[in-house]
This record gives sequence, structure tokens and C-alpha cells, in this order.
Amino acid sequence: MLRRFLHTDNDPAALIMRLVLGSVFFAHGAQKVLGWWGGYGASATIQGFGKMGLPPWLTVLVMAAEFGGSLLLNVGFLSRFAAFSIGAVMAGALLMVHAKVGFFMNWSGAQKGEGFEYHVLALGLAIAMMIKGGGPLSVDRALSRDEYESSTAPSLPRM
Repeated sequence: MLRRFLHTDNDPAALIMRLVLGSVFFAHGAQKVLGWWGGYGASATIQGFGKMGLPPWLTVLVMAAEFGGSLLLNVGFLSRFAAFSIGAVMAGALLMVHAKVGFFMNWSGAQKGEGFEYHVLALGLAIAMMIKGGGPLSVDRALSRDEYESSTAPSLPRM
């Protein structure tokens, strides 16, 4: 069962999706958890999300999904689970906060809040990752690959 959950092919598109989603969410998670890149850190994030009505336990799950999920994606371990976690956070943010603002980001500063276009993109990448898995150069692939496996997709050299 675990081997099937980890299974992924050697398609370089999965590698690109995994690293892009992992890198973007590392930055967002590090803001929330560590206070890096203009973030406020864990306790201030918990307080801030509390003012929006989120209980502390749910805020901790959000931080774990963004920061922990990004780390898992960047090394390609439990990639489908990490992508699901990030996708769940994006779906929640879209529905609870950003849907009422509209589709577009607030590039001009004219609207009250940010739209949900970013969340749709991240959710799309997360869903694609859940379908494809971690791809080449991932721990998932190293743990699950079958030496007799062949792929018709363009591939990177085997590790």
C-alpha cells in the first residue's frame, strides 16, 4: 500500500511542479513559522489567525502544512500527502478569505484584500502533484521504483 502511494514515474514535469510548489510554500511557511522574509513568526501568526476566527490548533495545522509540506516536497518524500496538505490550505484560504474579494490579486491596491487567482494556481499544482507523485530525484521514487519499470514519458537518467 505504501509503495503504491509513493510510486511515481521519471517524468521531469513532476520534478518541476514539485520544486516550484515546494519552494513557494517554503517561503510562505517560513514567514509564518520562523518570521523570515517579513513574516511574524509562529506566535504572532497564531494570534493573527485567531483574530480571523481560526482556532490555534487549526493555525498550527496550516503552518505545518505550508512549512512541513514544503520541506517534504523539496526532498520528494510523501509528495502526494504534502501536496494534499498544501492544497487543503489553499482551498480553505480561497473559501474562507479570498472568494469574497474576487478573482484578481490586488495589484493596484484598489480592492479590499487579495483575490483568489494565486490560490487557484497553487491548488492546480497541488492536484497535479497528487496525480503524478514526486517524479525523478525524489525520495518517493527511490523507495518505490521497480527495476523492471519502463516509462514512455521523457525521463531523466535513473539514480
